[in-house]
Amino acid sequence: MSPSKILFFLCISFVVGIFLESLVKIPPIFLWAFLFFAVSLIFVFSIRHCEPQRSNLVDFRLLRRLRPPRNDEFIIFGFCLLFLIIGILRVQISEFNIANDKLSKLNGKGEIVATGIIADEPDVRDTSQKLKVKIGDSIILVTANRYPEYKYLDIIKITGKLEAPTITDTFNYKNYLMKNHIYSVMGFPAIGVIGKASGGLSSTVYAGILFLKQKIRESIQSNFLPPQSSILEGTILGDNGAMTTDLKNKLNITGLRHIIAVSGTHVVILSAIVMSLLLAAGFWRGQAFYIAIIFICVYIVLTGLPPSGVRAGIMGGIYLLSQKIGRQTMGSRLITLACAIMLLINPLLLLYDVGFQLSFLAVLGLIYLEPLIKMLVKTSILSTTFAAQIFTMPIMVYNFGNISFVSPITNLLILPIVYWLMIFGFLTSIAGIFSNIIGWILSLPCWFLLTYFVGVINFFSKSWMVKTIANVSWIWLLISYLIIGFTTRILNKKFVQKIV
Repeated sequence: MSPSKILFFLCISFVVGIFLESLVKIPPIFLWAFLFFAVSLIFVFSIRHCEPQRSNLVDFRLLRRLRPPRNDEFIIFGFCLLFLIIGILRVQISEFNIANDKLSKLNGKGEIVATGIIADEPDVRDTSQKLKVKIGDSIILVTANRYPEYKYLDIIKITGKLEAPTITDTFNYKNYLMKNHIYSVMGFPAIGVIGKASGGLSSTVYAGILFLKQKIRESIQSNFLPPQSSILEGTILGDNGAMTTDLKNKLNITGLRHIIAVSGTHVVILSAIVMSLLLAAGFWRGQAFYIAIIFICVYIVLTGLPPSGVRAGIMGGIYLLSQKIGRQTMGSRLITLACAIMLLINPLLLLYDVGFQLSFLAVLGLIYLEPLIKMLVKTSILSTTFAAQIFTMPIMVYNFGNISFVSPITNLLILPIVYWLMIFGFLTSIAGIFSNIIGWILSLPCWFLLTYFVGVINFFSKSWMVKTIANVSWIWLLISYLIIGFTTRILNKKFVQKIV
């Protein structure tokens, strides 16, 4: 067995350990039993592999013939058990840190006064804004009025009541925030700005990125009116704060929400499109790979380096690397390694971060299903999008309960213009920072594309065009992926290449 395949199985074992501990709490007695069994396997079969010393009394060649055959599989299985235990322990360590967070112990205990630093770009909505405030080693999510505006690295003094995030029948807000290490929320406290934190080099660079992002946002808003401005902000910046609820609903009905969000699916599809266009333009695969990687890095930085965007960029980079290598097997092993590393950093992503799940599945779809679809449609933009959508659809339905009947049609109509929309959108927004006239001139083709986009959304956003299913069972989710996985495997064996 090759070293890369062994590493693949070790990573899978680690992920399985995290999955098991996240679902059911493994008693310590079982961990000790697994540990004893794993160490015993490794020790016993390693000893049996040791070469015997030569002796004048024993025929060495005869002894080698009598020695049991080599059983590397048992040693590998023992190490897989060890990595499974490490995955279980990683979740337990994370849960211990959550239980011992000092600030969360004050949830529901009355009013507090605290001083903290705004640790990220404020999430501005129509009538309110969300602030991630770092107080000591803890982070709380503060909901404040829309005005006055606050900035990244502002030092603020807040007076209000800490509460635990809510859990309802339809949404577990506690788990949603917990994956971001936020265990307390505060609604509309008294806030006073008392200074500005200096921060280090990384904070200064990040503040500069946010400043550029704000300038681009202002440039877009000066050249376009809603809903065109909201769509363009979402498409090139991943910024949905200014998007109305009505527009979000229309995008969900038409199955186009993935186009205006910095998610794994979005970045992976974008990576595939850029790679295909570069190859079509005559670049060598190696040259196209490096240019596409630079494009992804610039794009993620421009969106403000959100954690979801960084994870999406990693997944997109893995997809491009698998394209450069030209082997499905290496692509699957690389994505599994990246998945294990990200879960080592934050094990809560596996079950509580839908974006992480979509990123992982979108890459798998592009590695294994996109070559098959491309045989039929012959168009990279469509094949990459449909491959990613097929692999991510069950997760989307399971989490959000929406099945769009018009999604294939709307994607066929919109996807061909996304590339040009992003190009003209970037040119318009960047030029508009320096010159209103040049920005307005460049905005004309972008305006026509956005008007077409809005027209498609309005035409296909009738209520009967989507089916909402409440409380989708995990059994349906499991069956869906078994069917997708089995079908993809059979087709790959027949038409493309063997899946590992």
